[in-house]
Amino acid sequence: MKMLQAISLLSILIFTLVAVAFVTLLERKILGYMQIRMGPNKVGTSGILQPLSDAIKLYTKEINWPNSSNSIPFFVSPCLSLSLAMMIWISFPFVKPILNMELSLLMFISILGLGVYPILISGWSSNSNYSLLGGMRALAQTISYEVSLIFILLSIMLLSSSMSFQSVFFMQKYFLNMLFIIPFFLWVISVIAELNRTPFDFAEGESELVSGFNTEYSSGSFAIIFMAEYLMILFFSMFSTMLYMKSNISLMTMTNSMMFMFFLIWIRATLPRYRYDKLMNLSWKFILPVSTFNLFFTIMTLVLLK
Repeated sequence: MKMLQAISLLSILIFTLVAVAFVTLLERKILGYMQIRMGPNKVGTSGILQPLSDAIKLYTKEINWPNSSNSIPFFVSPCLSLSLAMMIWISFPFVKPILNMELSLLMFISILGLGVYPILISGWSSNSNYSLLGGMRALAQTISYEVSLIFILLSIMLLSSSMSFQSVFFMQKYFLNMLFIIPFFLWVISVIAELNRTPFDFAEGESELVSGFNTEYSSGSFAIIFMAEYLMILFFSMFSTMLYMKSNISLMTMTNSMMFMFFLIWIRATLPRYRYDKLMNLSWKFILPVSTFNLFFTIMTLVLLK
């Protein structure tokens, strides 16, 4: 039992951190071909060693410390961001649940709610107006879409009568997931907004905020921020696959997760950035009412069936 838990923990730590490096290569390759160019192809065969080259470059560069920044929060916030991203993976049942929790989904929701704090601390501690605006945008955006995410997740938890990852995934074997086709589309939109991906990447709006909340970061601290971001992309790709596509941990899950990740990259290559006020209207005037109705409908269905 203890050995399986240790193997599960090591597998998660090793595979996710290695996967992050090659997901960045995958994204650059896909974006390159979609824009009719080659993408990384010089370092190693077909650019396979490009992530290693990027890591060496980033972690050996000089660290930039702005004189007017709040030094301790400025240094701690990237590490906090990566820690939260790793913690959210620990709650995921891979080979054997590391923590035998009946409330693992509650842990997931709690850690997800903390995810905005590193971005906000990064923006505030940089003492830059661009960074602060990026952090404030991320705060409003994350709060708006997390409410909808939790409502959609609550409807699934009610059907499985559990707050455990394993129970929810086990229930997906028997339930007709196509009944959840509308909540699935709402879930995808909310996930894209939660991950700050195009067309909802307002925390990193290059066209108006230079680089957003991470404007003043460089070297290793910059790399750590984006490691945390891509860890969350990996997590949500696998979580969405297991939640809606009837698959347990298997080769099919990995394939579906890659397809979901490809979809996120495809959106980035296709759609322009949305307008911020329209993003807020989409959340509060469309996604939240529909997800609330879906939750109410699920509750009423369960009450009537009993």
